[in-house]
Amino acid sequence: MPSSDTGSLRYQLSGDALVVAPGIYDALSALIASQAGFGALYLSGASIAYTRYGSPDIGLLGMTEVAETLTAICDRVATPVIVDGDTGFGNALNVIRTVRTFERCGAAAIQLEDQAMPKRCGHLAGKTLVPAAEMAGKVKAAVDARKCEDFLIVARTDAIAVEGYAAALDRAGLYLEAGADVLFVEAPRDRGEMDGIVARFGDKVPLLANMVEGGRTPLLDAATLQAIGYRLAIFPGGTVRALSRLLAEYYGSLREHGGTGPFLDRMNLFDGLNEIIGTPGYLARGRQYDGSNFGGDA
Repeated sequence: MPSSDTGSLRYQLSGDALVVAPGIYDALSALIASQAGFGALYLSGASIAYTRYGSPDIGLLGMTEVAETLTAICDRVATPVIVDGDTGFGNALNVIRTVRTFERCGAAAIQLEDQAMPKRCGHLAGKTLVPAAEMAGKVKAAVDARKCEDFLIVARTDAIAVEGYAAALDRAGLYLEAGADVLFVEAPRDRGEMDGIVARFGDKVPLLANMVEGGRTPLLDAATLQAIGYRLAIFPGGTVRALSRLLAEYYGSLREHGGTGPFLDRMNLFDGLNEIIGTPGYLARGRQYDGSNFGGDA
């Protein structure tokens, strides 16, 4: 049933318009994405690994590290956050703990995938999978563990690259039967496979499209994805791909010129950044508690 909360992710997915969730990796990226007007955000495990540890997306991140990042984000923005829960960080019992933790941290949805550990980015080669029945059990455990039905369970299958397209659709169907709220068939290789996913499931459940720049799936815009029949699109790593290039150019310029002057037109200056993060508002709020309003003659 659609949520009565018009800002919730469940409510947004009940409408006709595609929901676009850009990738974020910390509270600052979440804040800027929210200010840009997006109705949902995607906390990418890969992007946390890239930015926090400078490491690849090969299963090195733990549940606690994601939870810490998620807490900081949800404390700063009200926009619904879909959090990448990888494999649930273990078996079905680990999934229960992960769901309860992420829901308590403020997430709107968790994505769980059917890879075996060590997992890796869905667009890398060499993935392995757990049995479909085991993943279905994890999905059911996630559904049973959540406290509120507005906390959505996104079930992802990576089977196209491992077992083939038909097997991936069969796995997705099993995860839907287990109670998934959103299906995510990872890395379809062409428009025909994307159309087939929508033909099989589009009238039953919201479908998620993963747009990875340089990945295995055709890179499409929101209007095209909506026309195909997807309801949710994530651009998980685009933020870090753009940031990594900008940082390389910034550091190169600083090294070459010995200062930041040539780069100023590509930067937010001191006041500009403080405006984005709301420094004037923080200071004004602090003045309410600075002691000037307390004490004096009774």
